[in-house]
Amino acid sequence: MKIYTTDKIKNLVLLGSGGSGKTTFAESMLFASGLIDRKGDIASKNTVSDYQTIEHENENSVFSTVLYAEQNGKKINIIDAPGADDYVGSVISSMRPTDIAAMLVNATSGVEVGTEIQARIAENRNHPVVIVVNQLDHEKANFENTIDSLKQSFGSDVVLAQFPVNAGEGFDSIIDVITMKMYKFSGAKCEILDIPAEFADKAAEVQNELIEKAAENDENLMEIFFENDGLTEDEMRSGITAGLINRGMFPVFCVSGLKDVGVSRFMEFVTNVLPSPAEMPAPAAIDGTEVKCDASGKASLFIFKTAVEEHIGEIVYFKVRSGEITEGMDLINTRTENKERISQLYVVAGKKREKVEKLVAGDIGATVKLKATKTDDTLAVAGFNVQYPGVAFPHPKYRVAVKTVVEGDEEKLGDALNKMHEIDPTLIIEYSKELKQIIVHGQGEYHLRMLKWYLDKVYKIDVNYVDPKIPYRETITKRAQADYRHKKQSGGSGQFGEVHMIIEPYTEGMDDPKMIKLGDKEYKLSVRGKEEHDLPWGGKLVFFNCIVGGSIDARFHPAILKGIMEKLENGPLTGSYARDIRVMIYDGKMHPVDSNEISFKLAGRNAFSMAFKNAGPKIMEPVYNVDVFVPSDRMGDVMSDLQGRRAIVQGMSSEKGFEKISAKVPLAEMNKYSTSLSSITAGRAMFNMEFAEYEQVPMEIQTELMKKFAEEEEED
Repeated sequence: MKIYTTDKIKNLVLLGSGGSGKTTFAESMLFASGLIDRKGDIASKNTVSDYQTIEHENENSVFSTVLYAEQNGKKINIIDAPGADDYVGSVISSMRPTDIAAMLVNATSGVEVGTEIQARIAENRNHPVVIVVNQLDHEKANFENTIDSLKQSFGSDVVLAQFPVNAGEGFDSIIDVITMKMYKFSGAKCEILDIPAEFADKAAEVQNELIEKAAENDENLMEIFFENDGLTEDEMRSGITAGLINRGMFPVFCVSGLKDVGVSRFMEFVTNVLPSPAEMPAPAAIDGTEVKCDASGKASLFIFKTAVEEHIGEIVYFKVRSGEITEGMDLINTRTENKERISQLYVVAGKKREKVEKLVAGDIGATVKLKATKTDDTLAVAGFNVQYPGVAFPHPKYRVAVKTVVEGDEEKLGDALNKMHEIDPTLIIEYSKELKQIIVHGQGEYHLRMLKWYLDKVYKIDVNYVDPKIPYRETITKRAQADYRHKKQSGGSGQFGEVHMIIEPYTEGMDDPKMIKLGDKEYKLSVRGKEEHDLPWGGKLVFFNCIVGGSIDARFHPAILKGIMEKLENGPLTGSYARDIRVMIYDGKMHPVDSNEISFKLAGRNAFSMAFKNAGPKIMEPVYNVDVFVPSDRMGDVMSDLQGRRAIVQGMSSEKGFEKISAKVPLAEMNKYSTSLSSITAGRAMFNMEFAEYEQVPMEIQTELMKKFAEEEEED
């Protein structure tokens, strides 16, 4: 294959809601470029994109697919991203190596919730967007309504570069106001004609709007525009390029991916107008250094995707960020400092791979057989210690516990889950010692169904999904005193240890204890030693040695602390972690023969448990900040559902055609919320959630949790 220089490369990601026709459009682009001789279709399961077995079974995109096309002496790298919100991780990682997003919009539906989600991601990443109105050949296509919804969502910077002549079942022609020509398509053939008289006025009006918007993005062009009362075609292209780079405009194109209408013309626009990687702002490394996309620079690449494919094994996809990458080249993983050899170099179109000897800055390719390099890693030549920031993925929104059906498969399951996390970093695997469960966090129910498909079909591990437990916390609200004597005699040396303690809630900045009053009794404390322990699960334990007169030898103090720590790790109320407590050991007894470490560990643990239960104990639950974006006509239903989940609404606002509800919701009430929200709103709403804090559970729930724990303890 020809080696393309940086200025001849265009990097494009296809975005859009599920059903917007991205995969069919990608197929049409490859057909128009001559990369394939015959178009596949989703029903026949033979498209270049969506080639994985799971995608054939589900008839939708699950993973992003890397493609390429050659057109007009230039190379277009294309990444077809999934449309479903559950696979948003692939959308975000696909935007990382690309410079422009083509947002496909279904002409029968206009802006959908998936469009909104992906548009927001593009906005947050400052990613340029071209809008492609697809399926204009459908009998219910409505171009005007679609443009209205686009302007409501994207604002006044939406501007037509084309409009359809005959949207609907007979759609075959478009008016292009960049070239001021009509393009009439018959299959892949295109006839370029003068604009018919009945469309001349509209074309002139639309072109003027495009020219004004193009001129706004370049001061020199603005001056030319006012001097000449217009721009030439080349000047207009230059203004569009500048407007795209700074997101000052969103030009609209008209296509039917199914019937190949407008596709070849769109590809001309891509090759002639879209910026090359070198024209885009230079991205920064982790240390803030800007690295120019320059083939003459030191070689470096960034890995944005990892996949495992049958007969090949692990394949990694990368973008050359600087310099040139050649076959047989030795590079350094700047995270691990390990050496990696690029033994084979490919350009990729779905499962089709073509070997190349070299790729230059700005290009996208793949390699295999790397030793320990994964998604988000940087490879660079020795001495070039650059490291590019990883992809910022969204917080998970759905969680399940995974349990093997066959005892002994746990190790196999662990290996499989770790491999799946490498393929899809939005699958977060948590081995919870606290909950005694393997918890998998993902973006939604379909996301975790995909994981189970792989566990069943690929890794051959029989598993069940069960509801995950909630990581409650236990603490206290007042002071309490307890003493406990552990005494055991069974022939020979016995066991003896007695511990007296006071516990109280810990808050930051407390003074050391001196005099404590409990009921009608006062305890004068003399602090001999103080230890502060930051607990691994959050919060603190502060341990005071207030022993006077040697009633407990100093050598037994660590054993008492160990017993308390054990009870903190397995709280007295529900077995959950306990936190934020001060413990004062002020007295006790020991035996010259029978006292030992185990005796004082048990005495300390039991004294702590007794004191804890008398210290106004409370159970804390994790609470999350939840933002729900919902159409106004479904606000009432969503609000009612949230209230049923013990949500506390923090505020409401409007945002780009959606109502935003901000609330605090207990994690215990968020189980399967993504499925419920989709059902309530017919898939038109979205939400995100992030841990906020721990708050006390209502007393009736605390009583229920303690009763359930006591029953489980009795059964054990």
